[in-house]
Amino acid sequence: MNKPRTMTPVSEQLTILMDGVDLGSATLQNAMEQELTALLEEDRPLTVYCGYDPTATDLHLGHIPTMVKLRQFQDFGHRAIFLIGSFTAQVGDPTGKQSTRPMLDEKAVQAFSQSYIDQAFIILDAKKTEVLYNHEWLAPLNFADVIKLAAEFSVGHFLQHSTFRDRIQKGDSIRISEFMYAILQAYDALHMKTDIQIGGSDQIFNIVDVGRTLQTSRGQKPQVALTLPILVGTDGKVKMSKSVGNTIGLQDSPNDMFGKVMSLPDQALDLYARLVTNLHPTEVNMLLKNIEEKKVSPIEAKKKIAAEVVTLIYSLDEAIAAEKYFENTFQKKQEPVDDAPEYALPEDKRLISVIMESMNYSGGEARRMVNQGAVKINDQKAQDINHILSDGDFIKIGRHTFLRIREN
Repeated sequence: MNKPRTMTPVSEQLTILMDGVDLGSATLQNAMEQELTALLEEDRPLTVYCGYDPTATDLHLGHIPTMVKLRQFQDFGHRAIFLIGSFTAQVGDPTGKQSTRPMLDEKAVQAFSQSYIDQAFIILDAKKTEVLYNHEWLAPLNFADVIKLAAEFSVGHFLQHSTFRDRIQKGDSIRISEFMYAILQAYDALHMKTDIQIGGSDQIFNIVDVGRTLQTSRGQKPQVALTLPILVGTDGKVKMSKSVGNTIGLQDSPNDMFGKVMSLPDQALDLYARLVTNLHPTEVNMLLKNIEEKKVSPIEAKKKIAAEVVTLIYSLDEAIAAEKYFENTFQKKQEPVDDAPEYALPEDKRLISVIMESMNYSGGEARRMVNQGAVKINDQKAQDINHILSDGDFIKIGRHTFLRIREN
C-alpha cells in the first residue's frame, strides 16, 4: 500500500520553486529541475539554505530575491537555513570583483549580521527559520584540514571562472585566499548536508563547480543548485547598488517604494514580478500576456507589481494607500502640500541632514540629489546643501518623496 503524501503535490511545488530560476544554460537548468523533482518525490522536508555575507547594514530589494525563494520553500514545509557568513565575510567573495576584496574584521561582521537578520525577517518566517553562523565550523578547522580541502581542486579548475580569467588576462593579481572563498562556501554545504542551495546567478561557479564537486568527492549526494538573476536597479540597466544610486531600500517609505517601482522601465516588470513579489507564476504569465495583447496598459500592470512589492515589505493596507498617493500626486498632478508626511526637524537643521536621515542616504548621495536639481524647498530648487530648514517648509526630494517640516 502506497504511503499517503504529506507534502504539497510535486507539480505545484515545482511551478513555484523553479519560477525565476536561471542557471545560465538549458542543460544545467534541466538537470537541476530533474534533481529537484526527484528530491520532492521523496515527500519529506528538504534542507535548503542560502548564505549571506553581512557586508552592509541597510538592505535593498536587490538583496531579497533569494529570501523570497527561501520563504517559498518554508511555506511548503521544508527546512530553511539562513546562513550568516560570519567567517567567509572576513575572507571576501571575489565574484565579479575586478580587484581583491578587502577583508572585514570580526567586529564589523557581528554588527552587520544582526542588521541582516532583522531585515531578513521582513520576508522570512522567523519561527521557521534556522539562523546559523559558519564561523562555528570553519574557524575550528586546522591547517591540515584546509590543505586537504584545497587538494580537492586544481588551479585550472578555478581559472575556468570568468572573474579570475578576466583578471589574469588584464595582468591583475589574484590572492590564494580568493580561491579559498569558494572552497569554504562548499564546506558549508558539506557540513550542513544540504539538499538545495539558493544563490544569485553570480554564484553558479561556487555552488555547482565547487560545492557539488566537494560533496560528491566526500561521498555526499550533491545539492541541487537554484540560482536567481541579479535584480536591476531603478534604471533598469545595471545591478541595484547604493554606489550607483538606483536602489529601492527596504527602509524606504511605502509611498517612496511604490513610486520607485513605478519609475522602472517596462522591460524590468517580468524580473520584479517573479523575484520580489508573492504573485503566483500563472498570475505573472497572464499579466505579461495581457500587456502584450494590449488588454492591460503597462502603467496599470506596473501599479499592480508596485502594490505587490509594498505588500511584501509592509502590508496590503499600506500598498493601497501608496497606490492612491501615487495616483493623486503623479497621475492627477496634485502635489500633497497639505497631506505630505510631517518630518520632525532634527537638531541638525541643515538640508543635507534631513535628506540623509529621511531617505537613508549617504552624504554623497544627498549632495548628488541637490546638484542634479532633484530637491526643492517650497517649490524652489535647492541651491545650498547646508540650507537651514524651518518649521512649515515643504520639501520635495526626487520625484516621489514629499515632507512637511515641523519643529520638535
